[in-house]
Amino acid sequence: MDGLEKEPAAAQAIFGDHLAAGRAFTEALARHGEELGLIGPLELPRLWTRHILNSALVAPLLRPGRVGDVGSGAGLPGLVLAIMRPDVLFTLIEPMERRVAWLERQAAELQLSNVTVLRARAEESKLFGALDQVTARAVSALRTLIPVTAPLLRPGGELVLMKGAGVDAEISAAQKAIRKYRLHDEEVLVLGEGLVSEVTRVFRATVD
Repeated sequence: MDGLEKEPAAAQAIFGDHLAAGRAFTEALARHGEELGLIGPLELPRLWTRHILNSALVAPLLRPGRVGDVGSGAGLPGLVLAIMRPDVLFTLIEPMERRVAWLERQAAELQLSNVTVLRARAEESKLFGALDQVTARAVSALRTLIPVTAPLLRPGGELVLMKGAGVDAEISAAQKAIRKYRLHDEEVLVLGEGLVSEVTRVFRATVD
């Protein structure tokens, strides 16, 4: 497709046996993403690097169980992670109807039997205490994201939240929420160093 970033060599190393499905999803997002308001007009030349591989690097942090992806939008990271981790059950939580339709269509076309799409805001999802892990990408700052995501976790569940380079400042600003929702073992993981040009940062913490 014109304008779409050439598949980076790292895609094979990251996706492994799931690369064909990763390509299919990337191509579908490149074809339809802008018209559906899923990605901006400037994203095609960096779609693999900034969005697909950025999401895929999180896959090894997940464990078998039930994972919720809050604000799934285009399926980043939820659909990418579901492609890579067929052993994990994903609930993609998204309030906007056209994005829900996109997520459902892609899950069907990619034959992802481990995906359920839920049209709801996280705080209205009726998933309180139901999930083993929660992911989110480009949703909001930690001080507002933690109160929305932490209640969805069972005791001992884990937040796996994708963040930008300003994550340390976000953590400082979120101390009140971190205490209120009894997070512990907070850490920032930097994924993909030496493998991709844009690393992925993850805020990870456990909920009591």
